[in-house]
Amino acid sequence: MHFSRSSVLPAAVLAFALTLTACSSGDTSADSTEPGGVVVTDIFGEVEVPKNPQRVVALGWSDAETALALGVQPVGASDWLGVGGDGLGPWVEQSYDTDPTILGTYDVDIESIAALAPDLILWTRSTNDESVYEDLSAIAPTVGAPPGTETAYGTTWDGQTEIVAQALGKVDEGKKLVDDTEAMFDDTVAANPEFADKTVAVGTLYSGQVGAYVRGDTRVDFLESLGLTNTPTVQNLAEPGKFSIELSEENIAALDADLTVMFPIGTGPEVITENPSIQGLASARDGRLVVLGDQNLSNAFSAASVAGTRYALENAVPLFAAPLKR
Repeated sequence: MHFSRSSVLPAAVLAFALTLTACSSGDTSADSTEPGGVVVTDIFGEVEVPKNPQRVVALGWSDAETALALGVQPVGASDWLGVGGDGLGPWVEQSYDTDPTILGTYDVDIESIAALAPDLILWTRSTNDESVYEDLSAIAPTVGAPPGTETAYGTTWDGQTEIVAQALGKVDEGKKLVDDTEAMFDDTVAANPEFADKTVAVGTLYSGQVGAYVRGDTRVDFLESLGLTNTPTVQNLAEPGKFSIELSEENIAALDADLTVMFPIGTGPEVITENPSIQGLASARDGRLVVLGDQNLSNAFSAASVAGTRYALENAVPLFAAPLKR
């Protein structure tokens, strides 16, 4: 269990959560969990998770689709990619019997979460803000990022799958998901030897600001798993604990690499394809700039779940390989 937890929630919120738990009945109550849970270790310490949790709230990025892949349907979920509806993109094969309550992402609404009377909260890919984590832990056992996670949102697809599987008592199912996906990586690397010893830069354009990603970001980790290396011109600008950097007009050339991958956030691809500075990069002039203009594809690439990773392996990798095969 978590130790030395203070009562960080307002008393009214805690009372509200306790009242909901006491009044709920049947298989939907927090009290319906079976005895004999498991202890899961996250970046904040040890947390005792009840066996067979019935009311799971999946707050972290891709926590909901990870739970679904393991056969558990959350009652609350966050739509990090702005997909809409139930928050699931088309790369997710599973679906809900009953749509979850969609909760906020960056702004964690403690009262809305407490109202769902959860018996487990998943927050495995997030800001890793300990004060928020304590607020959530005061409502229900909360599983954060796996030990060793160094950046906000830096939980890897396999690390997320493993820790969520532990929390849900689905370790064997989680291992199969990881093993099968790693086999897909192995096959993809073998089929694309041109990735070896090549540099890559991963960038985005959001509200007019150009940014680039560094190690610890799941997109960079994905590409480095294929044999590519994040370009030093970007990586050398990395700041401790951060997964991305902002690039000014003066240093946008840092995005030049053997392969440059970019995607827009909140707009269409024209903000990249019609940007003179980006199009002036040597990689762009030589046809080695890949713009992920298909929102479903860029979202799957960013989701960093088992489902998103597999979708990207199948659909994005051919786009990345094409300019390097010439």
